[in-house]
Amino acid sequence: MAVNSPIPVAADLKPVKGIELGYAQAGIRKANRKDVLVMKLAPTATVAGVFTTNRFCAAPVQVCKAHLESPHMAVGPIRALIVNTGNANAGTGDAGLAAANATCAALAEYLQCEPSQILPFSTGVILEQLPVDRLVAGMPAAIASLGENNWLEAAEAIMTTDTQPKAASTFVVINGVRVNMTGISKGAGMIKPNMATMLGFLALDAKVSQPVLDHLVKTAADHSFNSITIDGDTSTNDSFMLIATGASNLEVNEIDSPEYTALAAAVIGLSQKLAHMIVRDGEGATKFMSIEVEEGRDVEECRKIAYSIAHSPLVKTAFFASDPNLGRILAAIGYAGVTDLDVSKLNLYLDDVLVAKNGGRNPEYREEDGQRVMKQSEITIRVKLSRGIAKATIWTCDLSHDYVSINADYRS
Repeated sequence: MAVNSPIPVAADLKPVKGIELGYAQAGIRKANRKDVLVMKLAPTATVAGVFTTNRFCAAPVQVCKAHLESPHMAVGPIRALIVNTGNANAGTGDAGLAAANATCAALAEYLQCEPSQILPFSTGVILEQLPVDRLVAGMPAAIASLGENNWLEAAEAIMTTDTQPKAASTFVVINGVRVNMTGISKGAGMIKPNMATMLGFLALDAKVSQPVLDHLVKTAADHSFNSITIDGDTSTNDSFMLIATGASNLEVNEIDSPEYTALAAAVIGLSQKLAHMIVRDGEGATKFMSIEVEEGRDVEECRKIAYSIAHSPLVKTAFFASDPNLGRILAAIGYAGVTDLDVSKLNLYLDDVLVAKNGGRNPEYREEDGQRVMKQSEITIRVKLSRGIAKATIWTCDLSHDYVSINADYRS
């Protein structure tokens, strides 16, 4: 069960004018489960994305990037996205690329557009060929179910080892115009985006120019999906897509504008909520941990130290056990790769408890105080480096017995 993350309620997920969602059960890996999602977009929509940096990036990622980079406006904008779960179509060579392209061609025929106007996404088992015939056979049912209110079903249709769907809505009023936005995400393991197996889709109804949307999706990803980790593994299929349907009267055409600032704050906030849902539902997770590194020389070294703590199996298992063996955190800081770090100036906090002062154990620290914090389901680790003004936050979870069991049994 996800850590302090209630299951989304359909009525709380608001429609975004200009996007319809349809789903189907195609039996791609398992019978009787939603495993195909179609998102149909208004012709006014703009789309931008960020993708995995894994060199074994999946065939659909390659096709998505090609379709977004191609001069598709010559034939028309992106008209639909299609997602399948159960099979990642990664490590599948030329046959995988052919399957991804065939998926686009089949949906384009149904929607009467060009294949380059379709973006495909896959998630699931790697190194197995996509059963594209089943995927195509599921398209009519997905198209028939298209509707504005299917966000919860959409979130369910992209799940793999997730224990629950991940979805949320919000809105912002800019220049008197209400902008609605709703998003879904999936992921529970193989999560260390460098963009996890994660997918994220966020739609809003403002008109946003392509250059501005390209900038916004990268900014939102860096502050959300690119600041989480569960196990340190970067997936082959990571994708985060931002869709501006253009259905409202608000136009955002400049990054240096108050409209962009307000819109970006709302998009980043919702993206962080969706990213936190992934960490809270981490495979076998029992605790949600925020790692805040402050007073660094630059953001890069702050993130390097935060990730070193977040990826340490010794740190993560200690938190699972509620064992205040906090010297493990100091060790992780020390091997993070910041070679000129003066540890004699470092302070370490566990929530409100000062554990290490000036690089050594705080004389006033009591282990029962550390244990009190570690028994909580939500914990903040705060590191003060005393060498600058930069800071960064990474969100992660603990490492339990269930993580091993889930991944040992994943394909069975």
